[in-house]
Amino acid sequence: MGQTTLSGVPGILRPFKEYIEKKSLSEGSEIVFYGVPGTCTPFIELLCFSIRSLPCTCIFVPYKAEEKAHKLVMKADVGFQADSPCPPKNPAVVVIMGGLAMPNMPVTADDMAGVLEKWKGAATVGVCFMQMFEKAGWLSKMHFDLLIDADISVVVTSE
Repeated sequence: MGQTTLSGVPGILRPFKEYIEKKSLSEGSEIVFYGVPGTCTPFIELLCFSIRSLPCTCIFVPYKAEEKAHKLVMKADVGFQADSPCPPKNPAVVVIMGGLAMPNMPVTADDMAGVLEKWKGAATVGVCFMQMFEKAGWLSKMHFDLLIDADISVVVTSE
């Protein structure tokens, strides 16, 4: 497995877009994002925006509650937003967000490994920050075809 170091938001979005483009998915192919409401959704919206020209259906699943899933749609002058209920039916790609691996989340690595087993034919992508999957021990429980692991550094200036 090759490894490349990139930076900034484009360093997260470009590899994701390139990976999805190379899959040459047909119209309506589902890309299903599993993540934490509120904290993962802005990143998911950015990931969806990066592939906006592709004919895919993007779906957000809060935690692992597929019955609460919503389709993500492009809204003019806004970006991607949650829309109508839309439980996944046959994902081509499953994206697991690292927020799920954070302490005190109602999801375990075994839970998400079960999701991947359920959608066995789907490609698997992980997107996390600060080695969250590694720190939480998730990498020994599941395989990612693409893993994007970004760092966040913050500088605060105030008066």
